[in-house]
Amino acid sequence: MKTASSQPLDRALLACGVATAPVFYLIAALQLALRPDYDIRTQPISFLAFGELGWIQVANFLVTGALALAGAIGLRRALRGQRGGGAGPILAGLYGLGMIGAGLFGPDPLPAPGQAPQMSVTGALHMVAFLVSFLSLIAACFVLARRFGAVGRRGWAIYSIATALLAPALVAVGIANPSLAGLIMAGAGLVLFGWFSLVAFEIRGERSASRSLSSDAAAA
Repeated sequence: MKTASSQPLDRALLACGVATAPVFYLIAALQLALRPDYDIRTQPISFLAFGELGWIQVANFLVTGALALAGAIGLRRALRGQRGGGAGPILAGLYGLGMIGAGLFGPDPLPAPGQAPQMSVTGALHMVAFLVSFLSLIAACFVLARRFGAVGRRGWAIYSIATALLAPALVAVGIANPSLAGLIMAGAGLVLFGWFSLVAFEIRGERSASRSLSSDAAAA
């Protein structure tokens, strides 16, 4: 049973989850202003890790991953004993670990015109890490959709399933349109990472409402 003293910690951890997408995209937007040589239309956000200011994007991956891990712990504490309370937080934690891995292992640059693409070990690890993040969140969408459905939150269940379908669809569109691939991929990430932030915000609100009801019951 949750104690009153544990609930502030739960909400603080979930607040970290809420911050993941805003932090990632705000820092990326800041870099767009600092990096006139970078073209988001054709280059993925990961490519901001190149150059003298590349450390900013590396830090962005690491910070976002740490926030996601904290958010996953908050989900585990808040959803313990509920449907999806085991697999959902684990998948969210893999999202965080994947983002950290994407920061630790940098991407390979695009090949020069006419040159065959080559993949280094570091670049392969970056791709695997980012795929872990992306696929884990897609799976988490389905897991938590079942949870939301079980507690009567039909709108959140539909939103979760729609996110799980839209994000990979955008990736496919980006692959088919190289001239806008970077921008479309960024949109796919925003859809998926934004879902996690909003879910953490919703679960945090549930914890606050639960605390309020407990306080009212105790007062009565």
